[in-house]
Order: sequence, then structure tokens, then C-alpha cells
Amino acid sequence: MKESVPVVREVDGGVARLLPDVDRPRAWLLTVDGAPQSYVDLDDPAHLEFEYARRLAYVVDGVGGAGEALDVLHLGGGGLSLPRYVAVTRPGSRQEVVEADRGLLRLVTEHLPLPDGGAGVTVHGADGRRWLEGAADASADVLIADVFGGSRVPAAFTSVGYAREAARVLRADGVYVANLADGAPFGFLRSQLATFRGEFTELALIAEPGVLRGRRFGNAVLVASRAPLDTAALARRAAADAFPARVEHGDSLVRFVKGAAPVPDAEAVASPEPPAGAFGIG
Repeated sequence: MKESVPVVREVDGGVARLLPDVDRPRAWLLTVDGAPQSYVDLDDPAHLEFEYARRLAYVVDGVGGAGEALDVLHLGGGGLSLPRYVAVTRPGSRQEVVEADRGLLRLVTEHLPLPDGGAGVTVHGADGRRWLEGAADASADVLIADVFGGSRVPAAFTSVGYAREAARVLRADGVYVANLADGAPFGFLRSQLATFRGEFTELALIAEPGVLRGRRFGNAVLVASRAPLDTAALARRAAADAFPARVEHGDSLVRFVKGAAPVPDAEAVASPEPPAGAFGIG
């Protein structure tokens, strides 16, 4: 059997590395400048190694009926972990993936190819915010935002104008889900919830208890919809994970957001710089 070897390449966003997993024959960890970006098992696309990716998937799993095909727009592609997951758990889904780093896309296409025929996934090398602004009204069931410039969410994906475009592109019962990152006192995270509260009637937040208590910097998944969210089912899935998480919604989320204001486009800023080592690997 041919042994997998690491792949190192300069991409638009820095130095990308594809590192083979010694425990899984065709599984790879993708990093950019040392920050983990994606984990892909070509033999088992439904396997999501990163806990934040599983939380995003739990939200997607709750949209529509079990196994029902969906129209999904992904802003941010990385190694295409979530598109692969949706393709195998929701056969027949139509997925558009928008990734600004064209060098990264070339690396992923070459070394982590999608199944023959693309499995209903179309990948575009383009700016995610501009693509969203050009997308058709009510064209998506799910919008997944996992957009990071290095280890920070770019300012273009944090404002009222962006939230308004996301709401426009989603269908009436569509769901927005985003991977964010913050730490106490949660100025960025609270502002994001306040921003999306202006466009969506239902909000939820998924994060590990240690993050929510301010003990450490970490990922948090924002969920937004104009239709009711089954937060009880989502909470059960998150709590049963190997790395249990809490789902905040309703009154507890109102208290968390209290005092935060929506972010106008002119005042939008990127998410905070993570502390040294927060997302790195050894």
C-alpha cells in the first residue's frame, strides 16, 4: 500500500498543509498557517472530526425531513467537509460552495477530489459576500457560513447588510448557520446575535460550556431562522456529542445579548484575534 505523505503548498491565504491521519488510510487534516481548517476522510465523508463541524451538521440534519434533498449555499469551502457530508446524508441535494482562496481550491481539487460527477456540489472561486449579493431571492434551504481569513471571520460577514442578504437568499423556512469564534466578554458574539436578531425571528447559539462561561476562547455556532427551530432536538444532539455543547435560546439568549447593538456595514470589524495557541496544533 502506498504511504500517504504530507503536502505543503503556498495558497492565497498562506501556507497550506495536508497532513495524513495515521489511523485512517485516506483521511487528511488541512491547515493554513498552522490553523486547522478541515478534516476529510475520503472513505467516510459522513465522518466529521472537528466538533464545530458536527454542530453545524446537527443543524443541517434538522432541516426538512430526514434524508430530504436540500438546496445548500456554503460560504467558505476549506476541504469541503460539510458539502461532502450533505452529499452522502442528503442524496440529490444541490450545493453551491463559494471559496475566495483559489489556490486552496486547486489544492483540494487535486488531492481531495469529490466523487465522479461532483455529487451535486458546484465549487466557485469567488468572494463570498459578492456572491451572496448576486444570488437569487429565496434560492436556498440552508446557508452555511464558515468563512475565516486566517483565524478571524472577515468584517464583510459580520454586518447588518450581510445578515439582510442572507435572509433574502434563504426561503421562508430556511436556516442560517455560521461558525464563529470569540471569548469573554463576548463583544463580537453578542453583536452578531444582535445583528441577526434584526432579520430573523428565531436564534440559537451552540457552544461548549467552558466557552460560554468565559473560561476559554473557542468556536460558537450561530443558528438563525424565520421559522421555529427544534432547539430541544438540537440540544439533545449537542449534549450527546463526544465534546458536549449547550444550546442557548429564548430568554437565556436574550440575557446573553442584552445591551449589544447591531453592526452597520460602516462599522463592521473582523472577529477578534484568537489567543496564541487557541486553534493551533502541536
